[in-house]
Amino acid sequence: MSQPDTARLLIACDDQPGIVAAVAGVLAHHGANIISLDQHSTDSEGGRFFQRTVIHLDGLAAARPALEADIAAVAERFGMEWSLHDVARRKRVAIFVSKYDHCLMELLWRTQRGQLDIDITMVVSNHPDLAEAVRSFGVPFVHIPSGDKAAMEDRQLELLRGNVDLVVLARYMQILSDDFITRLEAPVINIHHSFLPAFIGANPYARAKDRGVKLIGATAHYATADLDEGPIIEQDVTRVTHSESAAELQSRGADVERLVLARAVQWHAEDRVIVHGKSTVIL
Repeated sequence: MSQPDTARLLIACDDQPGIVAAVAGVLAHHGANIISLDQHSTDSEGGRFFQRTVIHLDGLAAARPALEADIAAVAERFGMEWSLHDVARRKRVAIFVSKYDHCLMELLWRTQRGQLDIDITMVVSNHPDLAEAVRSFGVPFVHIPSGDKAAMEDRQLELLRGNVDLVVLARYMQILSDDFITRLEAPVINIHHSFLPAFIGANPYARAKDRGVKLIGATAHYATADLDEGPIIEQDVTRVTHSESAAELQSRGADVERLVLARAVQWHAEDRVIVHGKSTVIL
C-alpha cells in the first residue's frame, strides 16, 4: 500500500557485469535505503537483465530530480531502460465493462477493502445495466452506447486521455481499434476467457466443450493491435469433466477470470511487470 518517501525503480538492459553495483552505488550516494530487490536475467551470456528495486529516501520529492539525473547517467552507460515510480501515487484506473459483472465487482471489492492500491476513476460501459451497482461504490459510471465505433471511441478518449494511467477491460465485449490503442497513450489490460493461445476470439467455452478439454482457464494480457495476442501477465486453470455443459464451463471459468484479472492489475499497480518482447517478466 501507499508509503511516503518510497519509490520503485525498474530497469531493463542487456546483461553485463556491474549493473547491480552501479545502481546500488547511485542509490547509496543519495542516501536511499533498499527495502527489497528482485532481478532476473534471461541468459547469463547475451541475455536481457531486469531489476525491480524498492527504496526509501527521506525527502524523496525534493531529492528526486538529482537522483533521476544520476540514474540517467548510469542508464546511458549500460544502455538501460528505466522508470522510477512514487509508491504514494496510486495509479488511476478506468474499467471498461459490458454486461458480465464478475471481473468488475472483484476489482471494486478489492479496491474498497484496501487490497488493491489503485484509484478507480470511472467505469465505462456500452450498456447501462451496471450503473447502480458501480455508483454504490462511489465510482462514476459512464454509459457510451455501441453504434458509430469511431464516435464511440472518440468520446472514450475524451474521458481517458491525461486522466488515467491504466485501462482494464473487465469482460468488455467490444474490440478496441488499433487507432484507439495508439491514441490512448496508456497501457490496457484485457481478460480473455481462455488459456491462451488456445481458443483465441469469441465463444471460447463453447469451443472448449466441443474440443473436449479437461482444463479451462483465463488469461490476463496487455492489449495490442493483435487480438488476444498481447504480452501475457497472468494465467490460471481449473479442471473440468466431460459431463459439464458449455454454460457450466462458463460459470466455472468466471471464478478463474476474476482472480486472474485481479492479480494482473495488482502486479501492474505495484510496478512488478516489465514487458519483454511478446512476453513479460514479473518481479
